[in-house]
Amino acid sequence: MEAPSQGVDPPRPSGSAPTKPPGPKSGFVTALEYTGIPASWLRKPKLPSRNWLIFIGTTSSILSLYVYDRREAKRIKQSYIDRVKHLAEEPMKTWELPRKLTVYACKWPGDEEYESSMKYFKRYMKPVLAAAGLDYEINNGNQHGALARVIAERIKSRRRIALGLEEEPPKVPLPRPADYKFDEREHELKGGVVVVGRHSFKEYMEGLRRGWTESLEKVDREEALSRILENDGHFDEPEEEQPADQFSQEESSTEKSEGGSPQTPIVPFSPLARLRLPPREQPKPQAPAEPPVPSHLDIPPSTIPPQPPLLFLPYKSIVGFLNIPRMIIDFFNERHHVQNGCEAAYRVIMDETREFQGPSLSESSESASSSQERESDLSFGVDQESDFRGAYDKLPKDIEGYRKKYYEALPAKLTTARALARGEREPTKDEKTYPPPTEVELAAERLKKEMNWRDQLEGYEILKKGSPVAWDDRFRGSLRVFVDPPKEDS
Repeated sequence: MEAPSQGVDPPRPSGSAPTKPPGPKSGFVTALEYTGIPASWLRKPKLPSRNWLIFIGTTSSILSLYVYDRREAKRIKQSYIDRVKHLAEEPMKTWELPRKLTVYACKWPGDEEYESSMKYFKRYMKPVLAAAGLDYEINNGNQHGALARVIAERIKSRRRIALGLEEEPPKVPLPRPADYKFDEREHELKGGVVVVGRHSFKEYMEGLRRGWTESLEKVDREEALSRILENDGHFDEPEEEQPADQFSQEESSTEKSEGGSPQTPIVPFSPLARLRLPPREQPKPQAPAEPPVPSHLDIPPSTIPPQPPLLFLPYKSIVGFLNIPRMIIDFFNERHHVQNGCEAAYRVIMDETREFQGPSLSESSESASSSQERESDLSFGVDQESDFRGAYDKLPKDIEGYRKKYYEALPAKLTTARALARGEREPTKDEKTYPPPTEVELAAERLKKEMNWRDQLEGYEILKKGSPVAWDDRFRGSLRVFVDPPKEDS
């Protein structure tokens, strides 16, 4: 077989395309190869694969949305801070106080985090208020209905002080000139009230109604509930029927002791008897009873004095597994929350108000119908009620189930506690390791549970979907609302 001659290409297989020889390298590339740079880095770039293009496009889009949203949020916040920061630079005298706001927030229905609305205020509204030099005080209700009770009790206390039924709490006096008179009420009216969310607005109005319409008598809620519970029969001991031979023994003993003093039964002494008896409880010193409020003073006022202006801060908490898509959308719309918070703070700082528009006079003095609500300021945030968690509607049914389960297990616990206290049986090994609750502890536990259940039901009646906002006709003319200031002409 003859070897192929030099200079002649070997035969190519049929159907194969001719290979193109690589082009000559440039001097620059050749120089870079000698620097130690890998040859793969010097190749001509080409488009990534389909999967890499999808990944890069998705990641860059999400990152761009996030960066744009946070940049806009920062810009909006800084623009409002620049508008009002000159107010904080105005000189004040040493005895003067800045304007002070009272912030009311409470637990969102269906959300276990009771500080969510308070955090919303601090995150979106507080920076602008701080830039303007305004002070604030936060009242946060950690349970449903707690905020309404706090507001009502605060108003009742002021009414009692005004009528001379209660002493004003002592306050630390500030050094002021002799001719300067500080009016705390006037300073409060110069401030304002911030209500975070529809749920807080409902509790705020309910607290106002209770404070100005209910009796001034001080009521200990735990003591009043214990009086109601002590006669419901759950802690009564079951009556035991005495056997017939015991009655015959008692009759024979009475016949033998006729004509003399009644004989006392002889109980054998046992040194262990003292250990089996429950320890005697020391009587607690009772606090002196509050004098009753005279009937001629315990009358709701015919007119209500002016209240601090009100600002409603829109807020809603998106919770639940089905709302995860809404949470994702909300995450990329931080700028809208910043805009709402800054606008609300700007209204308060500029101090432009109008009269609160209540329902028509034809409605009830305590509440307004849904149609009248939407035509008045009682409709603040009414659309937010649709975001109340659906599980909150089942609260009465859930509490009924908890209460039924608790009272079904209570008789067995009482039997064990009484048997061990009277020494009718020895404690078991588990009872020695983990002592069961005594009858006194069971009574305290029951009082605590009943108080919690009733408070939750009371709050549910205030906050449930469709429930009307509390209203009284005497509020007309005494409530005002912050509004947007007039736009400055450029």
